[in-house]
Amino acid sequence: MNKSWRTTTLGIVAVVTAVLGFVKATIDGDPTTEPDMAALVAAISAGIGLLFAKDAKVTGLPGPKPEAGE
Repeated sequence: MNKSWRTTTLGIVAVVTAVLGFVKATIDGDPTTEPDMAALVAAISAGIGLLFAKDAKVTGLPGPKPEAGE
């Protein structure tokens, strides 16, 4: 698993939530419900960004190294 498990988990949750919400709105049987494609694309983009992001607690970040105990 990715060393940045916190952001990876949030990215997966964001993508799954977006897709499930879109599918629910699509198949709910109510003709007045319209799936929001823009919200789906935005949530998937955010989720993908989180999949590639790095946690602040993971070593290897640019800049000064955190002191012990922080």
